[in-house]
Amino acid sequence: MTTILRRYKQVALALSLGLSALSAQAESVDSYPSRPVTMIIGWAAGGPADGVGRMVAAEMGKHLGQSIVVDNKGGAGGNIGSVAAARATPDGYTIMLATVASHGLNSALYDNIGYDSIKDFAPVGLINTSPSTMLVPLDSPFKTVQDYVAYAKENPGKLTYGSGGVGSSQHLAGASFKTRTGIDILHVPFKGTAPALTDVMAGRIDMIITTGAMAPIASGKVRPLAITAKSRIAALPDVPTFDEAGVKGFYMDSWYGLVAPAGTPRPVLIKLNDALTKALQDPELRKKFVDLGSVPAEPMSIDAYWDMVQKGMVEAAELVQISGAKAEK
Repeated sequence: MTTILRRYKQVALALSLGLSALSAQAESVDSYPSRPVTMIIGWAAGGPADGVGRMVAAEMGKHLGQSIVVDNKGGAGGNIGSVAAARATPDGYTIMLATVASHGLNSALYDNIGYDSIKDFAPVGLINTSPSTMLVPLDSPFKTVQDYVAYAKENPGKLTYGSGGVGSSQHLAGASFKTRTGIDILHVPFKGTAPALTDVMAGRIDMIITTGAMAPIASGKVRPLAITAKSRIAALPDVPTFDEAGVKGFYMDSWYGLVAPAGTPRPVLIKLNDALTKALQDPELRKKFVDLGSVPAEPMSIDAYWDMVQKGMVEAAELVQISGAKAEK
């Protein structure tokens, strides 16, 4: 009898501890966030990804009741930041700005990126989508895409294109452009899009195909030649699509979203998604995105977003195969 009573006490204690743990978890979720949240951005400060992340962080913080602090971890095409985010504690206090590179291109470009884009992350939500724009220095002799292509064919290996790093969306876009036009141009990778754009504006690099093109265009230091969209966009009504410019079938929509480390409690993910949805309803933020040539995301559940990401990874792998691009070791 004593043994039976002892076992009952052990079971009761285990149940009590389990209920206490569940209660503590529920309380922590209910009070989330009780301190600032860190947003890891795998790209250098000043580039398109950094700009989008900071705008969203500021607006989301208002709805969470806590600030979101940006932590730039640039390098390796976004992989350094992604690895750091994947290894972070899954408590909702670390999120990451996901891109078509971190959750699509890199898995196909690199032999080993150091993380699993799906298994190591949990979904938060989509921020926006945007096409890329081909930019040349303002004093460039190239006024059209065909001007650039014609010169490149007559002078193989002499022209350059910049990117935010090996495996970045700019790298893929440039490699795809090379393949589709049959030209030989040199890839010059930088540690982030901002320094790459700086060299394009200074005339040290001949071209870049990138998102976040409106600011450098507005600076008057670059000339847009074409966009990787299926139709012209309101922000650049006079700039043709690549189809119109003679490079048929060259479409490439980039996207920005948010993810958290795998294992982050679903109620926390839902809270973050709700804050993002409310942030994206702000008229000023939406206008900023439109002015940047982006399309703000409409409300989307975490599951619908994750489905989009997984389908997009298949499409990204196909784009990498078409481009023939491969990240250098």
